[in-house]
Amino acid sequence: MAKKSLADLQAQIEKLQAEANQLREQEKAGVVARIREAIAAYELTERDLFGTASRAVAPKGGRQSKARAAAYADGAGNVWGGRGPRPRWLREALQ
Repeated sequence: MAKKSLADLQAQIEKLQAEANQLREQEKAGVVARIREAIAAYELTERDLFGTASRAVAPKGGRQSKARAAAYADGAGNVWGGRGPRPRWLREALQ
């Protein structure tokens, strides 16, 4: 039996990975089709499948924190509500 080089093994791995990806996509299409058939047959709704629309998890202690509006924003998508340590982008802007 001939000794394989690292390059030979890597090429074989890439080929097998491509085959595995192709097979996964084929199987996924079948799974999605079966799920859609079951949803239609049983007239399932989003609530049936996933529960309530809002899946917010209460923090420990049973209290839910209230959402706060951002107190500071830089116009580039960075926001800070004014609680906790100042973020780096704000500290740099203040310098």
